[in-house]
Amino acid sequence: MTTDDSSSHLEFAALMCSRLCHDVIGPVGAIINGLEVLDDDDDEEMRKVAFDLIRKSANQASAKLQLCRLAFGAAGSASADLDLGDAEQVVRSFIADSKVVLDWSAPHETRPKNQVKLLLNLVLIALGGIPRGGTLTVVLSGNAMNVRAEGEGAKVSQEVSSMIAGEVPEDGLDARSIQLQYSLDLANSLGLALAAVPHEGALEVTATPRAVAAA
Repeated sequence: MTTDDSSSHLEFAALMCSRLCHDVIGPVGAIINGLEVLDDDDDEEMRKVAFDLIRKSANQASAKLQLCRLAFGAAGSASADLDLGDAEQVVRSFIADSKVVLDWSAPHETRPKNQVKLLLNLVLIALGGIPRGGTLTVVLSGNAMNVRAEGEGAKVSQEVSSMIAGEVPEDGLDARSIQLQYSLDLANSLGLALAAVPHEGALEVTATPRAVAAA
């Protein structure tokens, strides 16, 4: 490994850590705020609100960490298989307090770790395209993956389109775009091609075998 390779890998790891921290800092901060209310306020109604905030935020933090563990983490040995049922459950927990309805259509089986990780990353990309909520449909057939997101204001961002087309962000990768780069790297390792296709009121994020994608 060259020095340049080492620096690149270190930067990639740092950005992935930043992404994870960005995901969990919100609910963790809310837990701290709730604890401060409990320390400083004797009003029973305010304490009830604080307990509710702490409980909700703890559940959010746990759900985000569980999804990040499967989507980004090692999650077992290099050859480990992951259960698609577990992947479904972490997605359901992740969106539990959002305005997103999940329709999950995937076989009840285990799949190679990187396939499951890629599927979860496609879910994250699709969720980013419906910030106001909507319906998320996940379909897994053979090695082909399709995640359709429908909702008001649904769109494929310019950054997503550009990076899938092979363009590097003008200012380089950051804690937001690193997740998409990670998805592209995962897909490439599996011989799959990513696509993000806009539709009226919806978008589809897919990973398909390269021979099929090129046909």
